[in-house]
Amino acid sequence: MLDARPEARSMAPSTGRLVAIRGSIVDVAFADRLPPIHTILRTGPDERVALEVFAQLDPRRVRTVALTSTQGLARGMPARDTGAPLQAPVGPATLGRMFDVFGRAIDRAAPPTDLRWRSVHQPPPRLAQLSGESAVFTTGIKVIDVLVPLERGGKAGLFGGAGVGKTVLLTEMIHNMVTGPTGDGADGGVSIFCGIGERCREGEELYREMTAAGVLDSMVMVFGQMDEPPGSRFRVGHAALTMAEAFRDEEQRDVLLLIDNIFRFIQAGAEVSGLLGQMPSRMGYQPTMGTELSRLEERIASTRSGAITSIQAVYVPADDFTDPAAVHTFSHLSASIVLSRRLASEGLYPAIDPLQSGSKLSTAAALGARHDDVARQVRRTLAQYAELKDIIAMLGIEQLSPEDRRVVGRARRLERFLTQPFFTTERFSGKPGVRVPVERALEDCERILRDELSAVPEDALYMIGDLDAVRR
Repeated sequence: MLDARPEARSMAPSTGRLVAIRGSIVDVAFADRLPPIHTILRTGPDERVALEVFAQLDPRRVRTVALTSTQGLARGMPARDTGAPLQAPVGPATLGRMFDVFGRAIDRAAPPTDLRWRSVHQPPPRLAQLSGESAVFTTGIKVIDVLVPLERGGKAGLFGGAGVGKTVLLTEMIHNMVTGPTGDGADGGVSIFCGIGERCREGEELYREMTAAGVLDSMVMVFGQMDEPPGSRFRVGHAALTMAEAFRDEEQRDVLLLIDNIFRFIQAGAEVSGLLGQMPSRMGYQPTMGTELSRLEERIASTRSGAITSIQAVYVPADDFTDPAAVHTFSHLSASIVLSRRLASEGLYPAIDPLQSGSKLSTAAALGARHDDVARQVRRTLAQYAELKDIIAMLGIEQLSPEDRRVVGRARRLERFLTQPFFTTERFSGKPGVRVPVERALEDCERILRDELSAVPEDALYMIGDLDAVRR
């Protein structure tokens, strides 16, 4: 459904009256026909307040959730039926801009022109439209490409608590996607960053960093900020996904959709559910959490015209991976990237735990025999080191057998080699960012596993690209 206006009327307009206001929940009575579910109503001074119809209570009343603040509303105020659901701007004119949930530019630049609008409530692609091919999505980040390969058109979760580096990893992937496989912008795709429940300073910092990196012209940012009503935060993910679908289906371009944070989407749904009076489910989550998450996730797919590859930061409450929000999110993912607070405290960034992370592409059929063999050897070496840590802590490394000491040396060098300086952190670390091709990363891992660098100090492998940096 495309239209030149964000609120085009599909039927004759009707006007209702506000009859009840309870926080973000507003009941509206109509004298004749009721607006359909998901219709946007406008009310308040200058029609500044947007209401989305969530339920039809009886033949005369609907229950709505406010997408903006309800301050200034009073019973008896008129509410205009716009005749259309919430719509998002789509097309090339959105590139380089920052939008809110209503498609309004919030980057202080002139309003974009030549925008087209599409309803945010789109069905997922039909089964016949989906692509059956499975391809690897390369990121240029060693630890991901070697040990947790991402799927083109798949969904990857970035799990971790607060302060372990989720947002930094997402912004680095934006940079690498936009600049293309060779780093010169050739064959680069489109990146869409969706901030759900983000702090306002994080949006400003991201905009400034992407401008400084020179990649803003190939990306779109959509924000539902932390201080906005739950209805707005609940719908901003659908708006960003609608923009991504337009680039995939109409422009035939590959899209990288980064969502920070999918837990805030679930949290906003829980707030809306509670405001609507629904009985909470386990641990206070909404009873419809699985359905709401599926409606969003199933639209992320690879079709014959292009692919939407999604990487989603997932805040894990209290680092508890049995939390229902984390469990429901796991079921939709093709790869899980787990960030470790222990590695972050040791300064090993990106702090990805290779023993807890995994990908469905980690097979010889998908990656090739060589890649699969190297990844297995790296994991085995790191797992053996994890088992030996208790012995080392109690008795010291001198009490280990010569073979175990060689395993520890390999594992510690691998841990440091799998760190990497990022383009988006150059001004903080002072180290220029690097992108490492998969083949080169595999070759260097093989050299470490063969003990070719046993005479090289461990610190020489910390925060480098490939092993040529050691010689330099």
